[in-house]
Amino acid sequence: MSARIDFYDDPAAPESNSLVPSVNVVVINKTGKILMIRRSDNGNWAVPGGAIDLGESLPEAAIRETLEETGIRCEITGLVGTYTDPKHVILYTSNGEARQEFSIVLTGRAVGGEPTPSDESREVRWVPRDEIYSLPMDGSMRLRISHFLEGTGKPHIG
Repeated sequence: MSARIDFYDDPAAPESNSLVPSVNVVVINKTGKILMIRRSDNGNWAVPGGAIDLGESLPEAAIRETLEETGIRCEITGLVGTYTDPKHVILYTSNGEARQEFSIVLTGRAVGGEPTPSDESREVRWVPRDEIYSLPMDGSMRLRISHFLEGTGKPHIG
């Protein structure tokens, strides 16, 4: 299986060779728990998300990626922020792609479905907010979730 390796401000990081608009979604259920996946490609925990396909809007991609990776249907409710730091490079070992971070993080509300793993997620579960930081995750994902949890009402622009 191919792997995903995240580098942040690391001199050992490969030079970026692609930029792909993507979306992540912080989905909340009725009890306030956050939908999290354990990624198949690196074992880290993350909120669902992925690349935006041609012909697809940002909310459509967010809803599709969430359903594909988790089995949960959601509706989009807001914006956490934009994450475009060129110091964050993501290496995909299957093809040598070294992607510069470009992610828009939205909020969503669960409207149906059951947590179900996929090829991209080996585990899916609802996590209480006070347990989020105990999960192993990449620093960029931790930053995105912390911006959501801070709840300032202003989107992060970065």
